[in-house]
Amino acid sequence: MAIPETLRGQLRLPLICSPMFLVSGPELVLAQCKAGVVGTFPTLNARPESALDEWLTRIAADLADFNAANPERRAAPFGVNLILHRSNPRQEADLDCVVRHRVPIVITSVGRPDRVVERVHGYGGLVLHDVVSVEHARKAIASGVDGLILVCAGAGGHGGNLSPFALVDEVRSFWDGPLIIGGAISNGRNLRAVEVMGADLAYMGTRFIATQESSADEEHKAMVVCDCAADIVYTPVFSGIWANYLKNSVIAAGIDPTTLDGQQNGGKDDLFASLESKPKAWKDVWSAGQGIGSIHDIPRVAELIERMHCEYVEAVETPSYFR
Repeated sequence: MAIPETLRGQLRLPLICSPMFLVSGPELVLAQCKAGVVGTFPTLNARPESALDEWLTRIAADLADFNAANPERRAAPFGVNLILHRSNPRQEADLDCVVRHRVPIVITSVGRPDRVVERVHGYGGLVLHDVVSVEHARKAIASGVDGLILVCAGAGGHGGNLSPFALVDEVRSFWDGPLIIGGAISNGRNLRAVEVMGADLAYMGTRFIATQESSADEEHKAMVVCDCAADIVYTPVFSGIWANYLKNSVIAAGIDPTTLDGQQNGGKDDLFASLESKPKAWKDVWSAGQGIGSIHDIPRVAELIERMHCEYVEAVETPSYFR
């Protein structure tokens, strides 16, 4: 397995908790790391811009204190997500802050990570890039990233539409480095399945929306618990990029989900014409992945990771008829 050296021997489970806009904050990241899995957050969640320095200072200090008090069960490393799209005016300032704090893991999205790789490698950090296609994977490798995150069908937020079975096999034909899979992963059995499939780690977000430490709106959490895969809609209408959203949040925003079909090539003005204002992705129209059908409670992160660990161990030890 191509586990990055930064993570080797540091994790209780093969899991990176994905950064979720308006959901992942210091409380969630700290709980995830202390439970033994990688916790991450988007730098854009720290608002105003100056708050990013405060968040990174707090997280690093808290984890250092935890490790000093628990030398036998140290916390996992943490990471941040940098959005590299030209629409993000904070790119350079956030990268400067990340480098200054020497953040262990940097996840890059929506853009070429070349300059991030150069600067993060300068202090020994790890750069992982999320991709939805083989073409994106090749470009990321050419940029010198340390690992690839394959955001496959069923993932919450900006997910792709390729099956992980197809994408993993194709990427593994030319990449033997760290490989992480995201998409409808919600429990410990899924973590084991990711390893069997040929990847090294799983990338899980939606399951952590419905946790006590999550910054998500309480109604968002409740919707994740109550809804199922049939309640997910895949559309580019709200953010301009294909993403998975909770159908009932679309309805609550005053939009008939059945009218989303055919809107991806225009017509958005007509779709929003009857509304006082256009609903904002993530804030008004909430995201989730297709794995919500297996989410039935809102536990603390420590309890959830303990449960996943039991599920994972059981999956590893379960005998097969064909062995």
